[in-house]
Amino acid sequence: MPRVALVALAVALLAAGCGKPSPKIYSEVRSRACLHAKRIRITPPPASDFVATTALGGSFKVTLPHNFVTVSFGDTLRNAQNLDDVYHSVRGKNVGIEDVLRMQGNAVMLWHQHPTDQDLALVQGCLRT
Repeated sequence: MPRVALVALAVALLAAGCGKPSPKIYSEVRSRACLHAKRIRITPPPASDFVATTALGGSFKVTLPHNFVTVSFGDTLRNAQNLDDVYHSVRGKNVGIEDVLRMQGNAVMLWHQHPTDQDLALVQGCLRT
């Protein structure tokens, strides 16, 4: 391949990756503080949720009027993906999890039931770096 073609290919590959924002690393402490400031009830994750209780970046349970969510933080994006993977692997074979499990950056959110748009926006809006 001629040198000009190699340079053009390299520039094209770099340009293709430049428009994508990298996933964020959220802080458990700052995210908790945001929810607390909104007067949302926050407690430790349920002891029965061994995935959340072992999250390297911390975790907490958010109780809303008609739902609750356990938010677990990986200390890295890869660790968060591992949390997501474990939730998928330990669910019952007849239990759908895609509707209640969300991952945003290093935050993994396991909802009790399908979240309303308002509840989802509230919790995701308080994820802080």
